[in-house]
Parts: sequence; structure tokens; C-alpha cells
Amino acid sequence: MTTIESLEENFRFLTIEATNLVEATLSFLDAPSRTLFERIISRDDYVDNLKNVIENTCFSKIHGGADISGRMVDTIRSVQIMCANLERIADFCVNITRQVEHFADPRFLHRYDYRAMFTVIRDGLARIAPTRRGADLAGALEICKAENQLDALYKEHFDRIMAELSRGGDPRDLITALFIFRYLERVGDSLLNIGEALIFSILGERIKIEQFEALRQTLDKGGFTGSVGDIDFKSIWGSRSGCRIGRVASRPPGAAGAAPASPEDVAAGSLYKEGNLKKIRREKENIERWAKVFPGLGPRIFSFHEDADNDHGAMLVEFLPGCTLDEVILSPNQELATNALFVLTATLHEIWAQTLTPRPCPTRFMAQLEERLEAVRQVHPDFERPERSLGLARIAPTSELIARCKALEAELPAPASMLIHGDFNTNNVVYDHERQQVHFIDLYRSTEGDYVQDVAVFLVSNFRVPLKGRQERDRLNWVIAQFLEFAAAFAGEMGDTTFQARLALGLARSLYTSTRFELHPKFSKEMCLRAHFLMEKTLAHQDQPWEAFRLPEGVLYY
Repeated sequence: MTTIESLEENFRFLTIEATNLVEATLSFLDAPSRTLFERIISRDDYVDNLKNVIENTCFSKIHGGADISGRMVDTIRSVQIMCANLERIADFCVNITRQVEHFADPRFLHRYDYRAMFTVIRDGLARIAPTRRGADLAGALEICKAENQLDALYKEHFDRIMAELSRGGDPRDLITALFIFRYLERVGDSLLNIGEALIFSILGERIKIEQFEALRQTLDKGGFTGSVGDIDFKSIWGSRSGCRIGRVASRPPGAAGAAPASPEDVAAGSLYKEGNLKKIRREKENIERWAKVFPGLGPRIFSFHEDADNDHGAMLVEFLPGCTLDEVILSPNQELATNALFVLTATLHEIWAQTLTPRPCPTRFMAQLEERLEAVRQVHPDFERPERSLGLARIAPTSELIARCKALEAELPAPASMLIHGDFNTNNVVYDHERQQVHFIDLYRSTEGDYVQDVAVFLVSNFRVPLKGRQERDRLNWVIAQFLEFAAAFAGEMGDTTFQARLALGLARSLYTSTRFELHPKFSKEMCLRAHFLMEKTLAHQDQPWEAFRLPEGVLYY
């Protein structure tokens, strides 16, 4: 027998044993006996042993299988998750039987319909084997739904028991009954984990049931007529805002569909993004806003789905062709990087000039820094400088520097506002070399504001790349110099005399807050020190004309 055959056989035995323990527990609640109690305890030990055997097989297979495929790894991982949850269900059964001894009369529980919860549990367990055999997404979803069903039944029992307690019912019997129903409700959590593990083994991606449902409804609204089983879903990244992003494509392509997104669109590739409803809704609005001003700059929206009850949103958008700018910059091809930067700066010039509104625009660099200060403290608790002295010289603490720069910033509004990206990192720009154009993605923070915000974020997103190779650093430094020259030239065109002072504060903000994403002590400390230097440099110029302020460019090169 092969390792995989042995694994499958043991998993089937584990599923059967867990099911038998559930049945035995139901029988025990109907008619408690010492014999049945001892049988449940002894079978739980067997379940524990089976679980350990399966886990050892899973880990040894993954660790020692040089030729193991990605799909096989997914299968093994899903089995390991399921066996851990089956063992947990067995433990809940044991806990339930041990609660019965606390009743004054074991028949007390019979006044409640506990059998309804067991029916849901048995149905969920019975679906595991056929769902695995048939790679049946519908079956996996039904197993997941057991959790909500058990939650609802538990709520009914909970409310009834609370009412009986308030009327003076026997606390010992009522609380014991409540504990039993609580354990049955927790079985639902394990069934949910099992169902999600089955979805993972079928799709090849870890995706929670609410995410799966959002994906399914988003695809339906996008005009995709197949089942989710026809979809190849690959997670790409989880953004720092907490959203999940994945690429979706048909498997196989060719089905007919309806507007606005045809199955051909999905087959060519789409991006699925889901997360907090407010953020997803805001990004949708911003994509639509950019589409009105600069059609084609952002992705097309194929469909949008919101679940207001759970504060959850999802949308399916166009997967834009090309490479992200950070990939282009660090590619060996200097000509490609030069061309990409030229297209980007030309596009930005057009955007800024076309959306410019000549009225003072306040900036919020220091307020943004304050909002992220706690996150920096959690990663680098020593980066917030206390007050110090050097001889007769006083060194201001970080908190004072930020407060003084915030007051100073209020006196330095931008002379105009324009449409900005809002999170202008190099990985949020896609360069399509074939069409000679750039696209913007992750537009959640887009707004009318100071273009210096995008300039500062872009410059620091290049600086903070933790590469030490001289050739790579030279390329990054070259990009920084070229982009800074472009931004300064634009500032000259519009007569922006405080550009360099605002940029110093914007860079200080981005350098300081970027440390929360960098664990390398030397490099993160460099960013922290340069942020402090820029704040001190700007404050030192406070009583002089701002048009005479010059950004110390060396702070941007590493």
C-alpha cells in the first residue's frame, strides 16, 4: 500500500470513528449508561491515535516528497486540517458525556430538542466522503452551512435557558444543559473548517465560506454562467488594508456569457477583490471616477457585490496586461525601465495638468504620520525618540517634532489641488510595454489633493526596497533622481514655491511610517533617522522664505 493509499484509508477510518462517536453520544444522552460512557472514552483515544498517525503521514509526505505536485500538497494539507477538526469533534463528544453527571436527573435534557442539532451534525459528517470523492463544491458548501444552522439552534436553546434561569429554574441543571448545547454549537465551527478545507482541496486556494459566497455572487453578477468549479482562483496577495486579492480565470474557457463581463473576459483573467464594504465601495467609486477623467487608466469593473449585513464587499475587475513598475525597474533591461519611466511621467503630467484646480489645498502628512505611529511602535518600540541633550544643545523628542511640523504644515498649503492616486507605490502602477501605457491599480485612497503626496510615496517606495547590491541600488537611485527632477520641473511650471518644503515633510512621513513594514534593524533605522533629519531640517528653516528652502536630496539615496 502506498503512502497516499494509507493516508486515505486512515482518514476514512477517522471519519467513521468520529461519526460513530457522535451517534454514541446521542445514544448516551437518550439513555446514559456506564458501558456506553466507557466506550465513548476509549474510542476517543483511538481517534487521537488515528489523528496522530495521519498528521505524521502528512508531514513526512510533504517533507520527503521531492516529486510531489502542488495539487497533492493541497490535498494533504486539506486532509491534515480535516483530521484535526474531526479529532476536535470527538473531544466535544467526550465533553458532552462528562457533563451529564452534573444533572440531578439526566432526563432533564429531554425537555429540549437536542436531536435537531445532532441531525445537522450527522448530515455534515455524512457528506465528507462523497464530497471528497466527487470534488463536489456544492457538498462542501452544505457542510459549511451546518455552522449557521447549529448557531441558530444554539441561540434558541440559549434564549430559552436564560428565560428559565430568570424565572428561578435550577441553575445547576440549566447551566449543565447550556454547556452541552455550547459544545454542540462548537461542533459547527469544526464542520465549517472541514467544509473550507474541502473547498481548498478543490480550488487549490484557502478561501473562507463568506469569501467563496462573495466570489460566487460576484461572478454571477459579472455574467459568468458556469459554476465556481469551472473557475481557477489563485490568490495573489492580501493587501495591507486587509483586502484579499486573487486572479480568476475560466477552467476551461469558451462558455457563452452576458454583459458586462463575458466568460472570455474571465478566461483572459480577472482580479477578484474582497474585504471591508466601505473600502471596496470606495475603491469602486474611485475606479469609476478615474474612468470618467482618463478612460483606460484604471481597470474596468466587471461586477460588484455587497453584503451590508456582514459589512463585506467584493468586486471583479479587469486583470491589466503588463508588469508592475517595481518589476520593470529592477529588470536587467535599462531601456525598458527608461521607457516605462518616461511613459509614467508623461501620463502624470497630463493628469496633474488636466485636473488642476487653482485653490489652496491643505496637506496632512503629519496627521497621517500620527495615525500610523502606534503601528510603528508595535514593530519598533525604540524608534520614538525621547528628549535628549548634547552638551548645552537640546534634542527634541519625536512627539515634539511631529507636533511642531504639524503646526508648520498648516502654514504651507499646496497652491492647487488635483486628482492623485493616494497610495502611489511602484507596485500600484502597471506598465504595458506593448501598448506603451501605464495603468493605476489599488485606487482606494484616490482623492483631490496635493500632488506632493504621490511624489513622496513614489520616491520612498523606491528607497525602501531592501536591496544592497550596488547595481540594483544604482538603478533605484537613478529612478529616484529622474522622478524628482520631473516633479520639481512640474512645480516650476505651476509656480509652486513651497514644493520642496512640503516634499520634505511628505518624505519624512513616508520614511517613518514605512519602517513598520521593514524588520531589518539597520535599514529600518536608516529610514527612521532620515525622517527625523527631514523634520529637523524643515523646522530649522521656519523663519526664512520657503522659496529658498532646498530639499537635501542625498537623504533619498542609499
